[in-house]
Amino acid sequence: MQSLREIYKIGRGPSSSHTMGPERAVSIMKLRYPEADLFEVTLYGSLALTGKGHGTDNVIINTAAPVKCRVAWDTVTECPVHPNTMDIEVYSENRRLARKRVYSVGGGTVVFEGEPPSLYEKYADDGIYALNTFKEIADHCKNENMRLWEYARECEGEEIFVYLSGVWERMKQTIHEGLTTSGVLPGCLGTKRRAQKLYNQRHIDESAQTRENRLVCSYAFATSEQNAAGGVIVTAPTCGACGVVPSVLMYMQQTRAFTDESIVRALATGGIVGNLIKKNASISGAECGCQAEIGSACSMAAAALAELFGMGLGQIEYAAEVAMEHHLGLTCDPIAGLVQIPCIERNAVAAMRAINALSLANFLADTRMISFDTVVTTMYNTGKDLLNSYRETSSGGLAKYYEIKNK
Repeated sequence: MQSLREIYKIGRGPSSSHTMGPERAVSIMKLRYPEADLFEVTLYGSLALTGKGHGTDNVIINTAAPVKCRVAWDTVTECPVHPNTMDIEVYSENRRLARKRVYSVGGGTVVFEGEPPSLYEKYADDGIYALNTFKEIADHCKNENMRLWEYARECEGEEIFVYLSGVWERMKQTIHEGLTTSGVLPGCLGTKRRAQKLYNQRHIDESAQTRENRLVCSYAFATSEQNAAGGVIVTAPTCGACGVVPSVLMYMQQTRAFTDESIVRALATGGIVGNLIKKNASISGAECGCQAEIGSACSMAAAALAELFGMGLGQIEYAAEVAMEHHLGLTCDPIAGLVQIPCIERNAVAAMRAINALSLANFLADTRMISFDTVVTTMYNTGKDLLNSYRETSSGGLAKYYEIKNK
């Protein structure tokens, strides 16, 4: 598997696959061909169908600048390798220098056809983590008497915790920015920011459970609204699901006084879970529906929480498995191609589910019948079975019926 840096990326929203990925692809081609005076980029599949709402064309043009860039939308050609497909053609003085097919596979990661990712991404070497299933990693950790975060250190060295410390600081800053900003999010829906209202709307007779729900959800809303506005966030594992992990960790640090060191170790544990999903299935909504984004984020958050509370490997696995299992079949149907409805609320709901999964793991881990590896395989195949209209094309589900209702 690749570095945890490929799971937790600091960048701008609203979409890791539709903005961060294309931005990265064009940046690489720009570095390769400094003499270029024209880029022609053709978007296919989900990139073409929802790219307008995500602002994909604007990101590509701004990244190519000052070089001239033309963007074309092809919603007809099928994409057999990955639904987020793009062709980049590079010209200089009317002569084509190169044509590359690129896949934006989720979480801001891009794959150039015919090239190993390690050729253009320093931390994308699949050999950084030699073990590729939870069972393999758990067996190794048991034999070596280590925790999952210690396995991350074994594979990546102490510097990974320096990186994750920066990730945690960025997560906290994004929550703060989201809680202190009001107004309307960009785009045609006129979606109001609600994080600040949720955070401040305390009931006089508020129970501890209600307060937990309100605060966790406000942190998830804050992060997701910053993402929808094109703010700086951390993919965890994607932009569309970026609110789940930071919201539960922020709440636990504030209410249980966990140290930053403990949080960073929890992030490493959650990152390994996300890495396993990315390696053995997908974190792309365009490939496997929202279960691959929100479901993966919920698994990561549940595993991180289990580590934070000092649970054993079996409990961590159970928490991650339960969190994913109960997102199976979740569709990706963003209205108008914007990462707003239902995306923002889904982050909040998944954050609370992660806490529920933690509670179940505390009591029922010894009754587990489904392995984490099994649920990851199930998620991938379930995603492949979903109709194309439910995989980030904005042609089915809420996106379809919202349009009909408002015609």
